[in-house]
Amino acid sequence: PSQTPSQTPSQSSEESASDSEKETETPEQREGAFSNFRISPVTISKLQARGVSYLFDIQVKTFDPVYDGEDVIAQARTGTGKTFSFAIPLVEKLQGDSAAPARGRAPKVLVLTPTRELAIQVAKDFKDIIKKLSIVCFYGGTSYMPQIEAIRNGIDILVGTPGRIKDHLQNHKLDLSKLKHVVLDEVDQMLDMGFAEQVEEILALSYKKDADTNPQTLLFSATCPPWVYDVAKKYMRPSCKHVDLIGKKTQKAATTVEHLAIACHWSQRAAVIGDVIRVYSGSHGRAIVFCETKKEANELALNASIKQNAQSLHGDIPQKQRETTLKGFRKGSFEVLVATNVAARGLDIPEVDLVVQCSPPKDVESYIHRSGRTGRAGRTGICICFYQRKEEDQLRYVENKAGITFRRVGVPTANDIIKSSSKDAVRFLDSISVAAIGYFREAAEKLIEEKGAVDALAAALAHISGATALEQRSLLSSDAGYTTLQLTCSLEMHNIGYAWKTLKEQLGEQIETHIHRMTFLKGKTGVCFDVPVDKVKEIQDNWKDCRRWQLTVATELPDLEVKPSSGGGFRGGRGRSSGVFRNGNSGAGNKRGGQKRSFSRAFNH
Repeated sequence: PSQTPSQTPSQSSEESASDSEKETETPEQREGAFSNFRISPVTISKLQARGVSYLFDIQVKTFDPVYDGEDVIAQARTGTGKTFSFAIPLVEKLQGDSAAPARGRAPKVLVLTPTRELAIQVAKDFKDIIKKLSIVCFYGGTSYMPQIEAIRNGIDILVGTPGRIKDHLQNHKLDLSKLKHVVLDEVDQMLDMGFAEQVEEILALSYKKDADTNPQTLLFSATCPPWVYDVAKKYMRPSCKHVDLIGKKTQKAATTVEHLAIACHWSQRAAVIGDVIRVYSGSHGRAIVFCETKKEANELALNASIKQNAQSLHGDIPQKQRETTLKGFRKGSFEVLVATNVAARGLDIPEVDLVVQCSPPKDVESYIHRSGRTGRAGRTGICICFYQRKEEDQLRYVENKAGITFRRVGVPTANDIIKSSSKDAVRFLDSISVAAIGYFREAAEKLIEEKGAVDALAAALAHISGATALEQRSLLSSDAGYTTLQLTCSLEMHNIGYAWKTLKEQLGEQIETHIHRMTFLKGKTGVCFDVPVDKVKEIQDNWKDCRRWQLTVATELPDLEVKPSSGGGFRGGRGRSSGVFRNGNSGAGNKRGGQKRSFSRAFNH
């Protein structure tokens, strides 16, 4: 976690703090003050250098149990600082050992993570707060020799992925018999990524059945499905402590994120994503776009609709390039990262303004972790999920399980894009040096003579922003070439045919061929529908508002009437079945992506 400008550093550990400073402290800052915990001055100074001036809630709740050697299962929303929850107390424990470090010593701490990127992130968090400990990070896609050299020199803390650590064990290079602390970070993803057997083989070297000498075991994650507790029974003491900052009935996704949903056919998605990034993130903001496949990620990163610099990140990209890409994104070398799930977990990338999900994920945990890449450490963020009409049931299933409510919005309108682009263009103008302006003064004067000052400047801003050709899109479906109209009624409508009858009376029978996707407004106080862009003026000229009916062009997606649940597949779905639900196979929707194995079956060979 990083300190945000709205947070005031806690002064509880300094006796010289003034009364006025103490009064500005929040309850969270007082509870998380460093003086409340067994943290050395050296570590405190290193935390402050990272911008951390007090412990966050999950760190407060877990510090003492972890420091005292208890087994812990910790569950907290993504972005709340889970890594420091185990890193700080474990570093304090190890640095308190006065014994001189011996060459070739076996590691005392093992942290297993499901992805290479998360391993690198966790190792960096450890390095930022240690003074005299040796920490190494082992993962695939890199040379074995530097890792073997690190083993020869001696290791205190080992962070890595199961595959590479298992390789070193099989080659008899690594000794894990001296482990005192084992951390499984993002434990729920271990099984999904096929690491169950590898984790079992690694831990078998350090654990003996019911032995008091077994290492302290710490399980950390944003989601804890029931099978996580099967692991706990096998490796953890019966007295293990469970810290749950989410609970069963509360929102599991980050509370600092606004969740939006846009209906869009896959064929229009790339163009709409370009508009969404332009409006919600701008030319200077940072956005992550999540795709389901590597092919999608590559194609989208190269799509001309995304005006900002974009790079892709997925499993087929060499490890060195993946590290370079993430480093560039953190530094702001490019604005848009198009990724598969490889970037969804554990990556603490600061100041991500927008997360876009190209379709509703097949499991709710994926949505929670993806959306958690924004709104981190006290900042706010926006997560936009694209869906097709046939995926409405799946979207509502995510809402139900994640405890969130999507705000259905339409695609950005031409007016939205122009406002955002103008703002960005003006910011670009502010960055131009006075010397450079002088070179263009003569051309500017000539342009003003020809076009006039306002028109000349407007054309220049349009060119700078790239918003030279804007396409009108439906707010209901995101289809290009359509405008959404809204017909409101002073009475509640019991039948949508009432709206059809009124439109035909005023506009003629032929209007039926031009109206698409007519939908009730919330409360059935009217309807909205799409018409081709070239028909809008004709309809407006022929329509006459009356006491009961008013027709307007919708500037944003209005609240729509919720259709009844389909009763099968994903809960809370639309009344009209589609996809796997169309054939009456109501159970099929719950098995998307294959049936998940239970952890107990995976571990009992």
